[in-house]
Amino acid sequence: MRWLPKKLRADTALSHGDTSDLPPDKKHVLKRARRLEAWSLVYLVSAITFIYLTLGSSQAMKAAWLEDVLSLIPPISFLVASRVAHRKPTAEYPYGYHRATTVAYLVGSVTLLTLGLWLLVESVLKLARMEHPSIGSVQLFGHTVWLGWLMLAALVWTGVPSVLLGRAKLPLAEALHDKVLHADALMNKADWLTAAAASFGVLGIGLGWWWADAVAAGVIAVDIAWDGQRHLRTALGDLMDRAPRTLDPKHHEPLPRQLRDAVCGLEWVEDAEVRVREDGHVFCADVQLVPRERGPELVTRLSNAAEDLKRLDWRLREVRLFPVDRLT
Repeated sequence: MRWLPKKLRADTALSHGDTSDLPPDKKHVLKRARRLEAWSLVYLVSAITFIYLTLGSSQAMKAAWLEDVLSLIPPISFLVASRVAHRKPTAEYPYGYHRATTVAYLVGSVTLLTLGLWLLVESVLKLARMEHPSIGSVQLFGHTVWLGWLMLAALVWTGVPSVLLGRAKLPLAEALHDKVLHADALMNKADWLTAAAASFGVLGIGLGWWWADAVAAGVIAVDIAWDGQRHLRTALGDLMDRAPRTLDPKHHEPLPRQLRDAVCGLEWVEDAEVRVREDGHVFCADVQLVPRERGPELVTRLSNAAEDLKRLDWRLREVRLFPVDRLT
């Protein structure tokens, strides 16, 4: 299309498809997810501020605070990627912007892994140096209060609402097949572990267990790094066109098998082979099929079959059928 005028080239690219093709019910779910993520950001800012004001010299509190800061990445990534991913294709990006979701997933995963490892190293060094942290007292409304009680209150505020947010996001992530939202929901659900570990560190300091703070920080760091490497492996697999997985990367996506069964169920198809590529939250399928007979009606059959197959699942953005003499 190089010989076409630039504007016409863009218009031609747009005619190949519109990526904002979510079904009406999914558009409603997407709006709910965006609204929930916006509220999550407001909540996280309040939690980050509360913990920062009660930070003290506790390494566990610093780790919990840093994890809350990192928790801003998934909702921000989702809000940005969900806007970009549904843009229409252009001459520069003829396949659309669906992989913006995967890119956001990759960025968040690398950040989690890097900072988790850094926190772990810092915690191990504090244990090796046998540092003895202390928690002092503060004046609050004319009374002397041990700062640890305020730390524990901040951790409760960090842990309990996060779990509720995570539970609310999980069904939305599954409905949208959005891995960024799913990772955010899992992080929210697991925040009670961070709060419990940090609370152990704070109480340990109060009881004179100098090692408890660094150990608690190390546990939080391992949790952050583990989440980072797990999500990083999934993001890299998606970018390398690995066989599609469900939101739980341990399980293969059943859609390719369902697609092959549907194609082989056509009376004019002898055999078929299906390859499915995951583009963000949607799929593109290439189908090689062996027709029982060839004729002028084959083109019409292929065109009609492609449209029918796309109705199998709303996530099937593109289905391309290729007639061959035999499968390789």
